[in-house]
Amino acid sequence: MRSRFPLFLGLVVLFAGTAVAQQNLTVPRASQHASVTQRVGLTDLTFDYHRPAVNDREVWGALVPWGQVWRAGANENTTFTTTSEITVGGQPLDAGTYGFHLIPNQNGAWTAIFSEINSAWGSFSYDESEDAARVSVTPRTASMNERLLYRFDDPTNTSVTAVMHWERVEVPIPISVNTPEVVLANMEREMRSLPRFSWQGWNQIATLAMQNDLRLNDALGWAEQSVSMNRNFTNVMTVASIKDKLGQPQEAETMRAEAMGLATENEMNAYGYQLLGQGRTADAVAIFRKNTEDHPESWNVWDSYGEGLAAQDNTAEAIEHYEKARSMAPQAQYARIDGVLAQLRGQN
Repeated sequence: MRSRFPLFLGLVVLFAGTAVAQQNLTVPRASQHASVTQRVGLTDLTFDYHRPAVNDREVWGALVPWGQVWRAGANENTTFTTTSEITVGGQPLDAGTYGFHLIPNQNGAWTAIFSEINSAWGSFSYDESEDAARVSVTPRTASMNERLLYRFDDPTNTSVTAVMHWERVEVPIPISVNTPEVVLANMEREMRSLPRFSWQGWNQIATLAMQNDLRLNDALGWAEQSVSMNRNFTNVMTVASIKDKLGQPQEAETMRAEAMGLATENEMNAYGYQLLGQGRTADAVAIFRKNTEDHPESWNVWDSYGEGLAAQDNTAEAIEHYEKARSMAPQAQYARIDGVLAQLRGQN
């Protein structure tokens, strides 16, 4: 009988050779992976992309043709992710991850595209019918940048500018976020958990809604829930403020008067500074004065009263009350009060 061993050995060698040929070991890619994230309020914005180099090539109009959809990076398509609904270049964009593409234009505006398809290789299978948003953007000349870069410029609590920078071109894309609505929605989710068992949580969500004129009837219900759990200066004042915005001034004034009777020294002081920060100087001075009547033994109330009077340009009375505050204050406060008094006397 002929031996089958040589045949078996040959098959092993053949399959082993095939396996070796198919084995792919990891090496660096020519265009390395990168990502950049910026938080705006509670919204996270992320570009995930690969960074091609200029490498002495002509980029615009050659490597990247004019008038054609470009992957805005290298390798897999560049993606853009937002964790909440935003406005990009004036167009609404829902939360999600999008394939990001650009159409360069030799003369004039470019087009930025956010595609529902985020798993493509480059832009080769791009289909305009799958666009989630398409916005016009204006390129600008920039300093030389060898490798393509995405960044976020000038972030605020409600806006940021996304920038693509490659070679000597930058493409800015304005993004805005309705942060108060995002925060309110997040608070509602949080109120399904432990914060719902404290008066502070209900007051906080009511205050956020009130300050941003969002869902005022719901805000009133949340504030009243807070009051039902622990009636205090803070949440009664919140109810009063909401009733003002709902066009119920008499009810608001009744609640405000009740709140004054509940306030501690520190709460009244903080309220006075809140009014001062709003430019309501006369109202602030009235609150500071009442605090001196209710707590004449406290050096801090006389100090605050002096500050309010100084804000009214009532320098002589401000000096009088700062001097009273100094006579009662701990020694650690002397240097600060002396500095204020010196400044006021120089004005007098």
